[in-house]
Amino acid sequence: MLLFTPGPTPVPQNVRNAMSAETIHHRTPEFEAIFEKTRKKLFELFCMDEVVMLSSSGTGAMESAVTNLCHDTLLNVNSGKFGERFGKIAVACGLKNVEIKNEWNTPVSVEEVVATVKANPQIDALAVQISESAGGLRHPVEAIAKAVKEINPSIMVIADGITAVGVEKIDVTHIDCLIAGSQKALMLPPGLAILGLSAAAIEKIGKGKGYYFNLATEIKNQRANTTAWTAATTLIIGLLEILETIERDGGVEKLFADTQRRAKATLAAMEAIGLHVYPKNPALSMTTIDDQDASAIRKILNNDFHVNVAGGQDHLKGKIFRINQMGLIAPYEMAWVLNSVEMALDKLGRRRYDGTANKIFNEIYIKEAK
Repeated sequence: MLLFTPGPTPVPQNVRNAMSAETIHHRTPEFEAIFEKTRKKLFELFCMDEVVMLSSSGTGAMESAVTNLCHDTLLNVNSGKFGERFGKIAVACGLKNVEIKNEWNTPVSVEEVVATVKANPQIDALAVQISESAGGLRHPVEAIAKAVKEINPSIMVIADGITAVGVEKIDVTHIDCLIAGSQKALMLPPGLAILGLSAAAIEKIGKGKGYYFNLATEIKNQRANTTAWTAATTLIIGLLEILETIERDGGVEKLFADTQRRAKATLAAMEAIGLHVYPKNPALSMTTIDDQDASAIRKILNNDFHVNVAGGQDHLKGKIFRINQMGLIAPYEMAWVLNSVEMALDKLGRRRYDGTANKIFNEIYIKEAK
């Protein structure tokens, strides 16, 4: 079965091998050396003043960011399940909340955010997805962050990069917290979250908030190459291996370039066979198609061609399907997926298979590599 859901993504064999070694204790010089190497590589990936690893899913990192960086009112951008989640976290943690809500295919505009911040001077943190995976759209986060900082530099900008870190180069100049999750472009099993932090964020964190998700406690410990609580040792060993694998494969810049041209070629291939791309501003992390036969297409892909792609949630259930673009994906695997989609349309009597999707994909993917 080819796993092409936008998380969890496939774990490379060498990473599985690295994680299959005997378990080691997290309070040992052996693990501290691994932790130190991993931290150094994360600094290179995030390009921020501090990095923190948490034994949790991405939602844990979202909660940690909100509780430690918002002391009054959180502005969250809701263009999908995960943007909505930021607001729910704020309310659950006793914070005030202002929300900008759009349809799941519609990115927020800089103007919307600016107007909301000016109208609500109590806002001290903004939370927004870079890539909102519920519908596969890309928000203009860098431009939003810059505009917000021009209004009030003390507002903390929290960017959910769970389906963006490792996918594309992110300008973190005006971002205070950048969140990543292990099961996306980092190609690991779920259970490890990472936060990149600015110097301003570290200052605002101060002594931190909460207990398990207290970032001040974690920063103090992780600077000494250990963790406040039990470390996700196996996942951190795997993280070091995948970061070294990316280096051996040509580095993160090559990973970004490969992801971009694969996403571009896939999008063009889907449009060439008459399918419609759902988001108005598609993210590179996944290709999202809205279609009346979305469920039937997914079923054919799974049963006939052994391809697993994701569907939609809530009001988009049965109306979209999402093809992953994150991680080290062999082009021949993507070609198989696109062939399978075209064959599914043939089986549904909508379009005779003639290899157009694969032809367009190969033409663009190879051309863009030159």
